[in-house]
Amino acid sequence: MDYKKLGKEQIYSGPVFDLVKVFLQLPDRRERSYDLIEHHGSVTIVPVDDQGRVYFVRQYRVGAGHPLLELPAGVLEQDEDPLVCAERELQEEIGMGAREFKLLGSFFLAPGYTSEHMTIFLARGLYISPLEPDEDEFLEVVTLLIEEVYQHAFSGKIEDGKTLATLLLALPHIKNGG
Repeated sequence: MDYKKLGKEQIYSGPVFDLVKVFLQLPDRRERSYDLIEHHGSVTIVPVDDQGRVYFVRQYRVGAGHPLLELPAGVLEQDEDPLVCAERELQEEIGMGAREFKLLGSFFLAPGYTSEHMTIFLARGLYISPLEPDEDEFLEVVTLLIEEVYQHAFSGKIEDGKTLATLLLALPHIKNGG
């Protein structure tokens, strides 16, 4: 199937993303436009301490209309290395640094309407190293034992898609406390 990009038109430009209209030629040669949120990318981190606890943040999300339990995450700055972003976000969101970051994978968050690509890290060897949170972030840090994490995920207590996908990728690396 050949799709041909014919061009794009910028509708909105903001600090985190741009909204564009993308014009494509479909495989049957018809033309169609699509709305796309162009995004720099993001990271999510699975911070696990030496006692087998996973660190989360609870924060209000306007799209959900209520607070969600999420793994620490953040948006890449323009051309930023995902590891650098992960190190900063861990410090800003849970006040911790990590001696070890392991790349677990990556995925597109919602490719039907956004180019946001998320990179996932496991963080171990946690130590206290706070940075000031973003001025609009009001976060509650929550820790759960690894066994509790997956009970929360399977029972619907975790509603955030990036957190659920990340926990799936992390499972072989943290199951049995490991």
